[in-house]
Parts: sequence; C-alpha cells; structure tokens
Amino acid sequence: MKSRYHTLSTGILSLMLVSCFSYRELPVEYDYSYKGRFDKYSSYDFLLQAENEELASNGELIKKAIDSHMKFLGYKRKESKPDLLLSFRVFVDSLNFRGYDQPKIEDWMNRQDRDLQYNQLKIGMKEGTLLIQIFDRKQKASIWQGYATDYYGRVNFSDIRDINNAVKSILNKYQFFADGFMDERKKILSQTP
Repeated sequence: MKSRYHTLSTGILSLMLVSCFSYRELPVEYDYSYKGRFDKYSSYDFLLQAENEELASNGELIKKAIDSHMKFLGYKRKESKPDLLLSFRVFVDSLNFRGYDQPKIEDWMNRQDRDLQYNQLKIGMKEGTLLIQIFDRKQKASIWQGYATDYYGRVNFSDIRDINNAVKSILNKYQFFADGFMDERKKILSQTP
C-alpha cells in the first residue's frame, strides 16, 4: 500500500512540475484607454484583417488561443454588434512602438479617473513580438493593448505551445470578467447541491 501511494504521489508531483514548466510567463507590457468601460463588456468578435506573412499559417492558432481565454473570462463570441472587437498582429521586424506610462489598470479601475493625462513612452519591439488589441465597438477606439516578446528571443509562431504561452502571458494582464459572468456563476453554484 505504501509503495502504491508513493508511486501515485510521485506521479502527481511529476505532472505538476511538467505543467509548471510548460508555461513560462513572458515579459508583457500593456496600456489602456481611460475611456474604457472594462466592467461593462460581455461579448466580443475578431476584427477582419489581412494577415501578415508570419500569420499566414498560424493566425488561426493565435485566434483559437485568444478565443479560449476570452471564453474563460466569460465573454460570449457574437458576430452581430459585439461589445469588443479583437485584433492581433505579429511584428516580423524590430521597431519602436508608442505606449504609455500609466497606473496599473487594477488601481485605475478603483478610481476610474477619466481625466488623467497620457504619458507617452517609446517601447522597443523585437522581431517576433505579438500584439493583441481590444477595441470598444461603440466608441470605435482601442481601449487596451498588450504585447509580448520572448525575453530570450522571438516567439516561435510555428509551435502551438509558444503561441498559447504568448497569448496567455498577454491576456493575463487583461483581468476583467464579462459583465454579469460572476453573478451567473454564483447563481449556478448556489443551485448545485
């Protein structure tokens, strides 16, 4: 009995270690609009866009990874008049990108001071950077964008694990559940015996 317990616990520990090593959070920067109503959105869809060469064969993999994360947050994909439109892009060259020095989004949400000033920054984007943007459809404006590059080199967009890792690293910074999702979850949990 002791040896079977030892084998089982060793197996579980091994599985936990493998799952920890399979996800390595990438360095992520993000910025957002002070006009975003982050607690009021419940649906999304993807913007139609021409894919760059890097995405020609892997755009669907990135889209699926984003789709999975948004559903995890309780958002419903809706083709007609969604609250949010999502876009993604892979930069195949290094370049400077305009970002903003802002309070952490969680801190800003506590006050929601919509009159804060934007402090621009130049951010160096390396080759292989993934950018995900979220637009408010009604405002016709970008309300959030996050970008990640592998600290040790470019993200390998032909490897599904690298794609999932990059998407997860970025969208972990967008920490807003869909409007009404938590209330719905509480209601379901209260009904289960």
